[in-house]
Amino acid sequence: MPRRVSARDAHELVSREQHLLVDVRSVTEFEAGHPAGALNIPWMHIDARGRTPNEDFVAVFERVLPDKSAKIVLTCQGGNRSLQALHALEARGYTGLVDQRAGWGGVRDGFGQITDKGWQAEGLPSDTGAGDERSYESLRARR
Repeated sequence: MPRRVSARDAHELVSREQHLLVDVRSVTEFEAGHPAGALNIPWMHIDARGRTPNEDFVAVFERVLPDKSAKIVLTCQGGNRSLQALHALEARGYTGLVDQRAGWGGVRDGFGQITDKGWQAEGLPSDTGAGDERSYESLRARR
């Protein structure tokens, strides 16, 4: 069973226990707002045609973060994509993964009400833009 934590707990892991934070949302979502210091490796691409799997996700992740025992928190918009990514990475041998269950935007019930606050609603350190060396473009280009 994967370890799933709140946004505040994820922030504690990153700031006090030196976990790396990887945002698996699309490039556009990441650039609009993301946890400060996060790397962007999209689980899916989102464009006018809809959502398509990022066929390079695992390859880029393994190239950027080759230590399979590294402490890593995965986050997305509401906890679904990051959990899917976590399972895929565990299948590749990663053992230090944690899922931030409410993502950036939080978990919502059937009426659209937030039931578990995400990173943004908790007011945790955030940034906008591509993130320079933390952007997917930069990370994908690493060899």
